[in-house]
Amino acid sequence: MNSILPPHCWRAIGIWGDRSCSKLAQHIHCHNCPIYASAGRELLERSSPLDYREEWTGFFSKIPVGETDKGIDTLSVGIFRLGEEYFALASHLFAEVTDILPIHTIPHRSNDILLGMVNIRGEIQLCVSLHNLLGISSNERAITKKKTLEQRRMVVVAKGSDRWVFIVDEMHGIYRLQAQLFNPPTTVSKRSDAYNYKVFRWQERQVGLLEPDLLFQSLSRRVLC
Repeated sequence: MNSILPPHCWRAIGIWGDRSCSKLAQHIHCHNCPIYASAGRELLERSSPLDYREEWTGFFSKIPVGETDKGIDTLSVGIFRLGEEYFALASHLFAEVTDILPIHTIPHRSNDILLGMVNIRGEIQLCVSLHNLLGISSNERAITKKKTLEQRRMVVVAKGSDRWVFIVDEMHGIYRLQAQLFNPPTTVSKRSDAYNYKVFRWQERQVGLLEPDLLFQSLSRRVLC
């Protein structure tokens, strides 16, 4: 059957060609055709080129060893700005980033940490102030500037069943990068340092990598208890 069909018949007379194949009426799509499946198996089962193993062996032999010994770590993080300071959280904690939405205060419950409730895609979430938790000034004079207002975002983070919404002055995005991690400075007077278990350099800036367990536990204790 294969001999009467052109090579890569799916590109000539199949779904990616002129669709003149008589088998299309039966199979609907080339993916469902045994000829297409047979070609895929042949591709997977073919022998490696003679120089394939040598080529990749040579490639990996050139990778410097001991990178982890030098303190170089591969990070997948979301980086954001609060006031004039930059922070990061592991990327898997970020559930959503959205424009600023109305916050509805909770009578007798809203305070400097718990700002109120916000409707995120039809689901009511608790909105907190990471600025106040970390002791960072939101710089109200600065946020009146149009550019700064446009940069502000609401961020939804989740860890297990815990889910929180907070406002950032700027969300830079999710990055996968290699960076050298350092211990945070021993300036106990700065409240935000207590939540940083490491710091790293990014675009000539110092970024505090927040300790997620401590952050989520602190929010639960300050808001729910």
